[in-house]
Amino acid sequence: MATAQTSPASGTGALPPLVNGPHTKRLGVVAVIATFGGLLFGYDTGVINGALQPMLDSGFVPNATAEGFMTSSILIGAAIGAFFIGRISDAWGRKPTINTLAVLFFLAAVACVLAPSWEFLMVSRLFLGVAVGGASVTVPVFLAELAPTENRGGLVSRNELMIVTGQLAAFAINAVIGTIWSEDGNVWRYMLSVAVLPAIALFIGMFTVPESPRWLLGKGRRDDALAVLKQIRAADRAEAEMAEVEELAAQEAEAKRARISDLLAAPWLRKILFIGIGLAVAQQLTGINSIMYYGTQVLTESGFSGSTALIANVGSGIIAVLAMVVALRVINRFGRRTMLVFGFTGTTVFHLLIGLSSLVLPEGTLRAVVVLVFVICFVGTMQGTIGPLVWLMLSEIFPLKLRGVGMGLTVLILWLTNFAVSTLFPIVVSATGISTTFFIFAVLNALALVFAITKVPETNGRSLEQLEEDFSTGAIYTQKARG
Repeated sequence: MATAQTSPASGTGALPPLVNGPHTKRLGVVAVIATFGGLLFGYDTGVINGALQPMLDSGFVPNATAEGFMTSSILIGAAIGAFFIGRISDAWGRKPTINTLAVLFFLAAVACVLAPSWEFLMVSRLFLGVAVGGASVTVPVFLAELAPTENRGGLVSRNELMIVTGQLAAFAINAVIGTIWSEDGNVWRYMLSVAVLPAIALFIGMFTVPESPRWLLGKGRRDDALAVLKQIRAADRAEAEMAEVEELAAQEAEAKRARISDLLAAPWLRKILFIGIGLAVAQQLTGINSIMYYGTQVLTESGFSGSTALIANVGSGIIAVLAMVVALRVINRFGRRTMLVFGFTGTTVFHLLIGLSSLVLPEGTLRAVVVLVFVICFVGTMQGTIGPLVWLMLSEIFPLKLRGVGMGLTVLILWLTNFAVSTLFPIVVSATGISTTFFIFAVLNALALVFAITKVPETNGRSLEQLEEDFSTGAIYTQKARG
């Protein structure tokens, strides 16, 4: 899964051009350290993929219902963290909030490793989810507030890339550990224990990074904000940016007073909210996280042995990273709506093919390989289109004054939908089988395709200010995007 991208507001005027220097390297180092939060997000949500089967085999997790709730409890915590941690970071600051999240990542990971029962593990993963959700909103904001306007999209998108990299790392480490200690009933504990290492790295690293200059300015600490900017910009650029930062801080102070009821104040705002909620729900109904959480089991059900399924599952992680890299390079070259339609068409087709292969082909190596190919194609299509696009469009469609509350509500719904799908997936598979489950996904994706075609407008090629004007007048539903 992906996290929110923060789009820049308009600047105050021409700024000195960006130049390379020691400040460039400093900003790069800060970004790498901060995005360890994204790496932890990816690892902690992906590691369960390989750990589930050993838990079931050893009897630690007794049945499909327990499996679903234990796996998806992290998502309830993530919804809580995403909704509340942003407000905490506004009060405490981005840096101490991320450091606190690193401690929570560490403690929750240790609790998961030492869990005496599946119920204890479920609660531990809920607390781990609070850290995951907090990182999903705090790290992108921190990066956006440090980045120069020209590079903001690319810098913030590094967190998205680190999330899928963390999932790939989880799949690869699971494959190695699962192969070496395949006969050990506690092998799943070894898999979960690796998550403590990036948590320690994030905690130590955050002591070396500065606070967000925009947060400092919002607290009236102008001199401190300028000092931070001079660490990560050339001196003349830092001075010139202060006026822009001050303007943005004033706008955001007004935005923080917005309430959910404000999103219902006018028909055009209600339509935006409907589109935002629809995009959030549709992204999760693709079933991407069913593959990210249960992919090894899907491959085992399709005919692979346990260790072979662990290794084969790495293919999904590799294609997710490659697809995300490609998407970040081309996302502004094509229409958002066009890519969404292409994406939902592809996911519908590949779900049908996975279901048909599981139903028609005889059990054995051929069926397992064919299912693996279609699963990889599905993951590549999803992560190369719908995954990053939904986060980008959610950051674009809400008016500036309502962007915070709009994003908060839609991301909450996104996490809750993720929870519902992830909880029900093993239960539905147990009751109906793999083929029927993927046919259900195909129907849901076809409905999402209809939604994209009939309800989602094109947002590419418009400034944020133009988007707000076009939504309010209805012009966005009748005009082509401006290039």
